[in-house]
Amino acid sequence: MEIREDNRINIHNFLPHREPMLMADYILELTQEKVVTSFDIKEDNIFVHNNEFVEAGLIENLAQTCSSILGQSFFENPEADTKVIGFITSIKKIEVFALPKAGHTIISRAELVSQFENICKIFCETFHNDQLLIRADINLFIQEIKS
Repeated sequence: MEIREDNRINIHNFLPHREPMLMADYILELTQEKVVTSFDIKEDNIFVHNNEFVEAGLIENLAQTCSSILGQSFFENPEADTKVIGFITSIKKIEVFALPKAGHTIISRAELVSQFENICKIFCETFHNDQLLIRADINLFIQEIKS
């Protein structure tokens, strides 16, 4: 997938995460059922060990990518001070095939399988170039926190 500068959306508009726990940079494609994100793995990332982005980082990247599908409804107005809580409720199946290196850009794709209110099941995959790195079925919960 070609990353075009003019089509990228800053993921800060859809996630509450900030450094050092932000594991996605840009949304490349977003619909109500599907999202594609990119992430440049920096050498100083907290999940980089021995120059590899470890499994926990890949899983966090997938969770944040998946959260963008639900998060878009909470963060439609970037100027609003919206507070949300979200977390993985379960991972039904996960397969790790390879670990990317620091300096690599990974592309993650997620597709909504089902949703009941604020809980959803999402199928997701992450690639470096054409190499499949990880694939998972994740259940997520996300909800706005009222002040």
